[in-house]
Amino acid sequence: MRLVIEVWRQDTPQGPGRYETHTVDDATPEMSILELLDRLNDQLVENGLEPVAFESDCREGICGACGVTVDGNPHGPQRNTPSCHQRLAGYADGQRIRLEPLRSAAFPVIRDLVVDRSAMDRIIAAGGHVAIDAGTAPDANSLLVPHESAERALDMAACIGCGACVAACPNGAAHLFVGSKLTHLSLLPTGRQERGKRARAMLSEMEQDFGPCSLYGECARVCPAHIPLTAIAAVNKEGLRSFFRQKDD
Repeated sequence: MRLVIEVWRQDTPQGPGRYETHTVDDATPEMSILELLDRLNDQLVENGLEPVAFESDCREGICGACGVTVDGNPHGPQRNTPSCHQRLAGYADGQRIRLEPLRSAAFPVIRDLVVDRSAMDRIIAAGGHVAIDAGTAPDANSLLVPHESAERALDMAACIGCGACVAACPNGAAHLFVGSKLTHLSLLPTGRQERGKRARAMLSEMEQDFGPCSLYGECARVCPAHIPLTAIAAVNKEGLRSFFRQKDD
């Protein structure tokens, strides 16, 4: 299968960007977007050209490192699927495909398809953690957690921090990401003692780099972890709770 690839090239964070057009003649429907980039880079190196810089790690849809924009869609045309699992089966022979970095003011381009997502790391550093006494691990049943709460917490903890939700939002909001973290930690006993302090810290950090929620739900349509839109409600809920209970937290 022959595919024509328009790929974004940018040599430095401050430098101008441009599209380059290349052709891969031996693509197969089973290939992922990342494998297509691998094949393109093989060709570029064989011809003495600079390969396209992009991020990847596990390639199993777990790490969240591989996010790119495919034909205007964060990760790709298949909903709720990471870039490393986006297959070429939906493309026809001779079709054109455009590859860009995740587009958001909060994610400046470092080089080609690689962006700086440290703004999300700063939110986690601000409050996405639990302070506990170090030492011997407690017994498995020493902290009782209702089954429903545990399952919901695990669902929210599935967020891989890929940033696709931010890139999909026209306002560049991170509410789905932040809401999933706040909900996850508020449901577990080990996270409740810092609940209010955490909410204030994470929401304050979020407002430094990200925009307001667009209310359209683009974020949930691209999230590889299937984080539901209900996670967004936790942003306002936890924020209001922390405001009215500052003396208690």
